[in-house]
Amino acid sequence: MDARSIIARLRRREVPTGDELRWFAQGLADQGVSDAQAGAFAMAVCMGSLGTEGRAALTLAMRDSGRVLEWKLDGPVLDKHSTGGVGDCVSLLLAPALAECGAYVPMISGRGLGHTGGTLDKLEAIPGVTTAVPQDRLHELVAKAGCAIVGASADIAPADRRLYAIRDVTATVESLDLITASILSKKLAASPDALVLDVKVGSGAFMKSMDAAAALAQALTETAVAAGCKATAVISDMSQPLAPALGNALEVAEVMKALTGEANGPLVTLSAALGGVVLASAGL
Repeated sequence: MDARSIIARLRRREVPTGDELRWFAQGLADQGVSDAQAGAFAMAVCMGSLGTEGRAALTLAMRDSGRVLEWKLDGPVLDKHSTGGVGDCVSLLLAPALAECGAYVPMISGRGLGHTGGTLDKLEAIPGVTTAVPQDRLHELVAKAGCAIVGASADIAPADRRLYAIRDVTATVESLDLITASILSKKLAASPDALVLDVKVGSGAFMKSMDAAAALAQALTETAVAAGCKATAVISDMSQPLAPALGNALEVAEVMKALTGEANGPLVTLSAALGGVVLASAGL
């Protein structure tokens, strides 16, 4: 196989085979594919469509370009992903709530993009907290506490890390196929039994219209299911902030109020809705 023939197939609006996508993803991870070829690949995908099977094949190829976690626990492994929004600190509330219900939550999270702080940024607002955790320590934490929120190590979906940087400079970030594969390759590397996807819509979200949010929700759920993971999407309003105070440290304080029963509101309501969906998917 070679990168040129795969790119040529995409240019002709043909979907590469699973083997071809695995070869290309490995080339992204080990530098066997050049930056120019990676950019051409991203543009060709952006200009066409991989379809559900092609998206699933690309997602699994990117997941398998690195380490895939394995678990031996006495309950289901659950996870959640949000497309991001203002005051969205749901993960800090939802992960321990799911653990309290008998699930295990190894949440591999990211940092802020654009105008919103990321889950890792919020956690590290707590003095002394680090989210850089070795894999063996992650397993210990999840087994003991029921949940852990950590950053992705270098060996988790390395093909996505390379392709994301390429997309950022080639105006291909908005491709539905590439967004889906990017999100799910990292989430599926944690090997969840069930996944809930919080797709934001509104003025403070990446997706401004309901049609765009619905298209992303459908692509994510169909692809995750095709890849063997139970998944449900919830489309939630991001036309106003979720938390009543904004900023990494202030949002952590609001989460603590919710966890200790001192506060209610949209943050708690959405966390309960997402938690109910993914618990039901897992049979809890």
